[in-house]
Amino acid sequence: MTSPAQHTRRAVVTGAFALAAGSALSLLPAGRARAAATAAAAGPEIVSCAGWGARAASESVVVLSNRPERIIVHHTATLNVTDYSQQRAFALARAIQTYHMDAQGWIDTGQHFTVSRGAYVMEGRHSSLAELRTGRRQVRAAHCVGQNNVSIGIENEGTYMTEEPPAAQFAKLADLCAYICDQYGLPASEIYGHRDFNSTSCPGDRLYAQLPTLRKQVAARLGTSLTEPASDPFQHLIDEAAAHALSPYPEYVPERLLLR
Repeated sequence: MTSPAQHTRRAVVTGAFALAAGSALSLLPAGRARAAATAAAAGPEIVSCAGWGARAASESVVVLSNRPERIIVHHTATLNVTDYSQQRAFALARAIQTYHMDAQGWIDTGQHFTVSRGAYVMEGRHSSLAELRTGRRQVRAAHCVGQNNVSIGIENEGTYMTEEPPAAQFAKLADLCAYICDQYGLPASEIYGHRDFNSTSCPGDRLYAQLPTLRKQVAARLGTSLTEPASDPFQHLIDEAAAHALSPYPEYVPERLLLR
């Protein structure tokens, strides 16, 4: 049986090779770089908690004084529906919140943001959007053990073990990641999958395999090159992951909750 530390090391090292493959991305011409950076700064439309009908958190969310250090990508492990409507997206957001609060006992939705299969972007935990807009602080979340104080978590509707996300959903994920990177001063190389830190299949084999492409697309939107840091960027991640217990909670939202 593979230990959690071994699993994490294998996943992180796999990410290292992916990043190395992307390091050859050249700088964009100045005009294109400026246009890309302007688009990233504008960001995608994000529906607030009030917009999709969120319940109040059971207690005040904690706003941390630090900026996040990375972005962590998840999948919801729900059905790969073909209902791409806003109504479905909002129902998903409400179902996730209900599951996280009532089944898992959390104070609110666990992740910061959610991207539906119809490419709607929604705020997850309360105050995440307001803090992202300022770009100075982040909300403490509940999406990845050992990373909830230092990362932004994004759930993507669907199960991506054997199937890739719809093109529009993936493009909106790239838009969102670029905006987060721009607001918080993060490089595109700081985008990871849940399995890089915890023993889990999330965000699915196919979506995880797309992370190098996601990093490249985010770098292009930012108008920057995708390069590795001069120092080893992975050892501290391995150390962090090995020091924390694994989450007992599956990333799964019972479909029946979507009917409420």
